[in-house]
Amino acid sequence: MKALVIDCAISKLSIAAKNEDKVCVTSYDIGMKQSEILVSAIDYVLKTVDLTTDQLNYTAITIGPGSFTGLRLGISALKAIQLAYNVPVYGISTLESYRYSLENVFDLPIISAIDAHKDCFYATITNNNEVLLEEGDHPVEKIIQSVSSLDKLLIVGPDSKKLKDIITKENNKIKIFCQNYQPISVESLFYISEEKIKKNDPPMKDYDGPVYLRASEAEIKLNN
Repeated sequence: MKALVIDCAISKLSIAAKNEDKVCVTSYDIGMKQSEILVSAIDYVLKTVDLTTDQLNYTAITIGPGSFTGLRLGISALKAIQLAYNVPVYGISTLESYRYSLENVFDLPIISAIDAHKDCFYATITNNNEVLLEEGDHPVEKIIQSVSSLDKLLIVGPDSKKLKDIITKENNKIKIFCQNYQPISVESLFYISEEKIKKNDPPMKDYDGPVYLRASEAEIKLNN
């Protein structure tokens, strides 16, 4: 398969392209400057694996939760490719992309989380095929309550260490494993997308966009 995938959901912009067995992954921890580098980064990964946009079989993007600006930016870039070359775009949950490569490796409940600030995390908790906490914008207290009966768990995502410290402060009986670094999870988008393709799951429609679990600051001010 020939593909291009992007994760713009957090401050670290990650992009990967693959041309059959050749894969190029790059990441830029540049905060709000993603728009300045996105096009050139796409061009770089495609050229590195000897691909052009018209040769792509599919593209994929994390659709949220995450940064309002980043999500819109990434989806717009891939929908432009879709419009120009009729390349399908697959939207993948950001939290699913973080846990995907680990959920079949460790026999543990997994929290996939992003710091949403204001004492909340975008998070979901799964244990094999069972969902213990649905994906949402959850107060810290709700996450702590959801894991109170567990004796072990794994936390993944860019803010796993922060959430581990919060839970441990309230309940030091749980043995918590976590990533002590901010992962580049973008390669999981290849595997998730190709599973969708095998199952004939539909790609994103023209009107599909980011999944926001919280209203933007502008919307909150408008409603108040």
